[in-house]
Amino acid sequence: MAAEVDGHLVAKSEIVKGTGYSMYVGFIDIGTEIMKTLEEYTRKMGLKVLVLSVFANNQQVINLYKIMGFTEARRVPKRFFKDNNYIDKIVMTKVLE
Repeated sequence: MAAEVDGHLVAKSEIVKGTGYSMYVGFIDIGTEIMKTLEEYTRKMGLKVLVLSVFANNQQVINLYKIMGFTEARRVPKRFFKDNNYIDKIVMTKVLE
């Protein structure tokens, strides 16, 4: 799934059964709608748990995931190197009822 605004990619996501899904979101409102759509789709697929990862310094997106019911499962220290800094990776999960 992808979303464009004025011809620019602002969000993309993919679902891979057994490994979770990945998503890049440029705007939070779009991210919220994509998350709702992905969750609905994964429920229809019969999946029971969603797993995602996020840069630990991306508090706005972490807050979005928490509002949507995700909880932090683990933190991988210094997983990414960006802009001359190490950034932790946070793995979050949500059990689908």
